Amino acid sequence: MPNYEYTGVNKRGKKVKGSMEADSPKQLRQILKQRGIYITQIGAGRKSGQSILSAEIDFNELFEKITPQDISLFTRQLATLVKARIPLADALAACCEQADKPKLKKILVKVRSDVNEGVSFAQALDQYRDVFGPLYSSMVRSGEASGTLDAILLRLAEFSEASVKLRQNISSAMMYPLIMISVGALILVGLFVFVIPQITQIFADSGQTLPLVTRIIITISHLLQDYLVVLILFAILMYHMFKRYIKKPHGQRRWDRLKLRFPVFGELFLLVDLSRFTKTLATLLKSGVPLLTALEITKNVLGNRILLEAVDKARVAVKEGHALATPLRESGHFPSMLIHMISVGERSGALEEMLGVVAETYENQVENKVSRLTTLLEPLMIVFMGGTIAVVVFAVLMPILQMNEFVQ
Repeated sequence: MPNYEYTGVNKRGKKVKGSMEADSPKQLRQILKQRGIYITQIGAGRKSGQSILSAEIDFNELFEKITPQDISLFTRQLATLVKARIPLADALAACCEQADKPKLKKILVKVRSDVNEGVSFAQALDQYRDVFGPLYSSMVRSGEASGTLDAILLRLAEFSEASVKLRQNISSAMMYPLIMISVGALILVGLFVFVIPQITQIFADSGQTLPLVTRIIITISHLLQDYLVVLILFAILMYHMFKRYIKKPHGQRRWDRLKLRFPVFGELFLLVDLSRFTKTLATLLKSGVPLLTALEITKNVLGNRILLEAVDKARVAVKEGHALATPLRESGHFPSMLIHMISVGERSGALEEMLGVVAETYENQVENKVSRLTTLLEPLMIVFMGGTIAVVVFAVLMPILQMNEFVQ
């Protein structure tokens, strides 16, 4: 007989937990209902006499990651159900059944349980800010306060889907160049480690003076042959040290400042962050979130510390009574078009509409720039790989041709 762990509420309204054997969850509910306990959550427990160490561990759930696509799909499903006038608890129950990932299902079960116990939806989501983010709970809180939760959830679903689409566009566009770089690197390493040593053995036996290019190629080949593992470990160590460095505030600040100055890519990084900033701020303002609160939330979606600090200073300036456009202009990191649109929006009282227009413009610019960059990178990488292989072949053929001339 299976054993179930349960959480429930007794007749006095006190939360109780326990475990019990039953043929099914339905039978467990009936037994506990007779005892005056109303179940809010049921989970599979250990069998009678089974130790913690011998209990089955779901490693898939342990290492499972909830992606933005999962949150986007859940939000769209919930928004559709709430719009159809289905009570929130029932809508959450339906979403729990449709969730594919056990980790997400467990979170949704807990959220639904809290909502059934009288906790607001926003407070229930606050427990999982690392999954849903501060934007999610803030918009839900605003929707609950204004009685427009269905409209807020639809807006949140549209925002989540747009963010996922932008992320997927960038990832898919960069996938082909990354694959080409990886395959090209493996081919070169294979040439230097396995092919060139076999050919250069002929040159060593001949005793002739080799051209400079050939000597360089042979030296690189010997280094890779003798120290390939050391070089790989060194590269991993350097990468680890770099990741640790940019996690520190001063390291992250220097790295983020450098990223904005990268040729070609610097502008792309800026456009992606500006798109996030304008889209998030517009969505929050349309949902009724106050400007100061919206700025506090929006700064956390920025991936660049330089821009984050500029938005934080702007929030302080707005709190002191200044217009939003002024401190953003003084930071020197925001384009004049964005500043102008924010200024016009503040004067006309349509800031959220102006930000929405700018967000759409930046999203289109990001897609166009990524597309152009990908189109440019593909032939450049082909030329680079072809040139590198041509140099290697030339370095090998030159001594062979010299040997033929000497024999003749």
